Amino acid sequence: MATASGTSWAKENPRTLTIVLSVVGYALVIGVFAGAIDIFPQISNETVILLSDMIAVINSTALIALLAGWRFIKRGEIRKHRAAMLTSFALILLFLVVYLLKVGGGFEKAFVGPELVKIAYLIMLAVHILLSVVSVPVVIYAVVLGLTHTPDELRKTNHAKIGRIAVAAWTLSLGLGIVTYLLLNHIYAWEPLHRGALFLLPTLGLRRP
Repeated sequence: MATASGTSWAKENPRTLTIVLSVVGYALVIGVFAGAIDIFPQISNETVILLSDMIAVINSTALIALLAGWRFIKRGEIRKHRAAMLTSFALILLFLVVYLLKVGGGFEKAFVGPELVKIAYLIMLAVHILLSVVSVPVVIYAVVLGLTHTPDELRKTNHAKIGRIAVAAWTLSLGLGIVTYLLLNHIYAWEPLHRGALFLLPTLGLRRP
């Protein structure tokens, strides 16, 4: 009965639930970056590198699932669309856990490479981060609607419109994340950037090695 009641509340208050979940997510990420939330065990440099590679795999798989979900709904395959989108969302939650462990227990990385490439990298990184931040409530809202409404009920909501925005922002964010990962980890070089320096990232990233 509690589950049914909770589902009913979420169905009637999708925006409120979206706001609550978004705020919790934002607070967790900002708290870890600022060093205010110190709940993660210290990890070695090798583990940080391994987690970076794991994140790239997770994000690539999430992107594939996202695009598959978009393709399924274009064909009217609702069940496959739902499965693909929930898979992508679950992978993003997994990404968040792994990412916070990497930053909270280890460090973030600053780009080291040619100045012009560094500028391009930082622009892509900035767009990636901005889209990630903006996408959070949009994606959560679309997921909440999808989980609490039947296909017939969804047609009477703005799920399709919000979903298109979510897919566009999410796809570009994931794509840019993968490109910046390749530049940072496999094409050029990096140096450790410890917690608390998040808002100094553009300045630190542009300094000469």
